[in-house]
Amino acid sequence: MKARQLIASSAYTPDQLKVIAKTFENAWEQVAPLVSKRPKAIETARLKLAEIVLTLAKDGSRDAQQLEDAAVQKMLADPAKLRP
Repeated sequence: MKARQLIASSAYTPDQLKVIAKTFENAWEQVAPLVSKRPKAIETARLKLAEIVLTLAKDGSRDAQQLEDAAVQKMLADPAKLRP
């Protein structure tokens, strides 16, 4: 829930927010099976993924597939982000 709130409250146009939110959800589908099943770990990992997506979007990436691929890659590069 906090991840979605973070995305929704960011300073992007409504169209950009739709792309960012969809990108986050698609990336989460790839990452979720690798995350601990503990609710706190899931929430923490989702928040980290949301922060990654927003940072990548802020850096200028607007292509949804590139954004998704880069976000997943960053999450998978650091196993500590998957099992906090």
